[in-house]
Amino acid sequence: MQIVSALFIDEIELRQVPGPSTRIDLTGIHFSAAAPEPFPVTVTPHLVIIVRNGVGEEANDVLEVTFHREGEQIARNVQPIEVEPGKFAYRLVRGELEFPSACSIEAHCRIGLGDVTVVPYTLLEPVSEEA
Repeated sequence: MQIVSALFIDEIELRQVPGPSTRIDLTGIHFSAAAPEPFPVTVTPHLVIIVRNGVGEEANDVLEVTFHREGEQIARNVQPIEVEPGKFAYRLVRGELEFPSACSIEAHCRIGLGDVTVVPYTLLEPVSEEA
């Protein structure tokens, strides 16, 4: 089983097309966002991980996502994943991430003991509303 893609998104939508085949529509792909309020703040961005399983491979494994800030693990999500051999699947991970100030974190995604896919996420200063 392999990670094909891992991205922070606003929305995901699945739709069927002739074949039958499935399309995954991702909107609002981003790697940074303005803080919703002054720091410190907790945010819960959506991370979508798209996975493929090769023909003849084991259908069951474990997806682990750890979130790191300046080398320190600040959150972790572990969930079983089942993907039929020869098929694709996706999983949503919504970490609850504390930001003491504007900074970056990295989501480290892996299946089992496989390769790690790293996805950065930066929280920026809040946008001030001028009167």
